This record gives sequence, structure tokens and C-alpha cells, in this order.
Amino acid sequence: MFAAQTAAQVAGRTPASNDGSGAFATGKYRNVFAESGHSRKEISKKIESAYRQLFRGDPQTQAIFFAAGKNANGALAYITDWNNHDVRTEGMSYGMMIAVQLNKKKEFDALWNWAKTYMYISDPKHPSHGYFSWSCKTDGTPNEETAAPDGEEYFVMSLYFAANRWGNGAGIYDYKHEADGLLTNMRHRTEQTGPTKFGMRTVTAEVNEEYKMIRFVPQITRGDFTDPSYHLPAFYELWARWGPAADREFWAQAAEASRDFFVRTVNPQTGLAPAYANFDGTPHGNRFPQSAIFGYDSWRTASNWSVDWSWWRKAPQEPQLSDRIQTFFWAQGITSYGALYTLDGKPFAGPNIESAASPPTGLVATNAVASLAATNPRAKDFVEALWNTPVPSGQLRYYDGMLYLMSLMHCAGEFRIWGPQRQSRRHD
Repeated sequence: MFAAQTAAQVAGRTPASNDGSGAFATGKYRNVFAESGHSRKEISKKIESAYRQLFRGDPQTQAIFFAAGKNANGALAYITDWNNHDVRTEGMSYGMMIAVQLNKKKEFDALWNWAKTYMYISDPKHPSHGYFSWSCKTDGTPNEETAAPDGEEYFVMSLYFAANRWGNGAGIYDYKHEADGLLTNMRHRTEQTGPTKFGMRTVTAEVNEEYKMIRFVPQITRGDFTDPSYHLPAFYELWARWGPAADREFWAQAAEASRDFFVRTVNPQTGLAPAYANFDGTPHGNRFPQSAIFGYDSWRTASNWSVDWSWWRKAPQEPQLSDRIQTFFWAQGITSYGALYTLDGKPFAGPNIESAASPPTGLVATNAVASLAATNPRAKDFVEALWNTPVPSGQLRYYDGMLYLMSLMHCAGEFRIWGPQRQSRRHD
């Protein structure tokens, strides 16, 4: 193993108070699987098995990663939502994050090449220029020509990690240049109205400048609001250090805004967050049936605040939030809870379109990640629930599978900060 070296030290400074006391400052990542008695060999095997099935498994029943030929920039590949027969920036960016964390550069580059080839909108006259179409068919034809900011967020973070882990290449593989440009657009894109293949659209920045929060979509003609599961303060802290210098203070403030927002948006009894929320944290109800309840997007919110605690340890309310949501799901039955709930904890009747399992695998996965921040003795039971859950397969394997694999990596301490000069090297 390498000698311990913290992110702050390699960056050329000693840990300061604004670096918190989490993994960024210490270089140490919790391995809650090991804390539960699993060996490093078993843990590595479980992660590799999940990766192999989802990226190399049977194309009809297991895989979500598919090679798609080549172009002038090299190999192409995509991640597909098998059930909906489309390619989403959410899945593409998750796939890139998994690839950089597991040191799979060929897969990373092939996914990025496909995204830049088919999803990226470069025409300056297009209202979404500088963003990615959030959904395309598997042949690259767009299903919509506007963006979903969670995809851009994970694109940016995975590109910075790639630049730091592998170094920058040329063209679209100049990872840092690509990340800087996209991050700048996310904040500074001016409002523009124009035609798309699906009608007129008005598109603006992906953040609300007043509240310093990520928007649900940059097309705000039908309302300006947010999605709690898009809030990624753990990432914003890194952008405040590595992103374009002019915007670093903004991202530092955005991290604090999201931490405060988590407290306001989750239910004070259940710990459940809505799928959509106003910037003051109140649920944002609209024509989408899940908008104001704990919906599929909401599964990710507890993972976001728990990873923030693991990496930074700046917000003492985050362990309380993890304890609260785990207490709720424990009371529902740790082997039998459902996918959707009203915020006050009543089961929400509706078709389960994201998971074939009960309890749903993606939610089992993110509830386990909540154990990175939780202090209650039941936290280990949520970790074991994930350990005992098989790799998703079948028609609904996409969302479950993405959350499952990333959560395995988080719980194993293998989802890490890859900083300049390999500042996140392994530690004993």
C-alpha cells in the first residue's frame, strides 16, 4: 500500500478548517462492509462481479453497457435504460463515474465519445447549446433536446477525476478543459429561445443564482424549482477547488446552500425528501404524480448527504438525517418496505416502474450508503441488506443496477476523490 497522503497535503497546503475532517482531509474512507466483517477479497469480488454483469453480461438480461462501433475519436459505447429503450445523460454520466473509479479508461472514453457525438448540442443558435440532450434513442436520435442537470453534474465530476487520475489527452479527451467548459455553461448560460426538433424551447443556466442551487431543468417556462436528489455538495466542494477560478466561491456557497436545503426539504419525522422541491425546501407539486412525494429520484437524496458527510464532515445535521430515514425504513420492515411513500410515511399507490425487487434494489442500495453518516446501531443491518442483494437483472435492471454498483463502491470505501497529482491514492 502507498503511504498515507491527504488530498489537502498533495494540493500543496496543510488541512485547513474549510477542508472539514472527512476523507478529503484525512485520505481515509470508511469501509462499512469491512466493519461488518467482510474481507477485502470478498468485497473486491462483489464489486467486480457487479461490474462484470452490468458491463459485460448477457445483452438481453444483464448488461446495460453496449459497444456501438467507432468514429474518428475512437470507440463508442452507451448505457441504456433497457425498459425504456433509451440512453440518458443520467446513465451515461453514472457509467463514466463508475469507469473512472474502477480504472476502466477504455470504457470511460467510449461513453464520453458517444455522449459528445450524439447528445451534445454544439450549435450556438440552438437554445440548449453547450448542454446535452437528456434522452436519446440507442441509435443517437434525440428524444428531447433539453438537458437534465444531474447528468451534467456527474459528467463534470467524472471528467475532473479522469483528468486527475489519467492525465489529459487531446480534443474531447482533454478532460479538464471539457469539465471547465461544461461547468461554466451550467452557471453562466444566458437565456435563449429558439426552435428544436420538438418545438420552441427557452433554456437558461442550470443553477438558480439567487438561491445558489441546481435547477430541475434549465427550461424554466413551466416553473423554476429543484430536485433534492440533484444536490451534490460533496462535488461542489471539489469544484470550489478545481473548477474555473471565477466561480469557485459560488460553488463553495452552493455546497452550504445544499446542506441547509437538505434539512428544510426532508420530512422532520420520516426523513423522506420529495422528488421535486421549491428552493425553500417545500414540496413542488405539479402534474407529475410523484412530484411532491418520496419518488424514484428521492432514493438518491440520502446517499448524497451521506457521501457529503463521508468526504467533508462539515454538516453535523447529516448524521441526524441518516438516522431519521433509516429509522423510518426499519419501522416499515427492512426486508419488505416499498418504493414510494408520501412524505409523512404512507405507502403511495402506483406502478413500480424502476425496480422488480421488493424492497427495491436501488433504494436498498442508497439506504446502505446512508450508513456512512448514520450513528444508530441498525445502520449495519442496512449495509448487510445491500450485501445480501443480488446484482439486478431483467427488464428493470438499469436504475437499480446503477445505484447498486455505485453504492457498493461507496460502502466499500472505493468511491474516492481523485485529485490533482493522484492525491487520493489508496491508504491502509
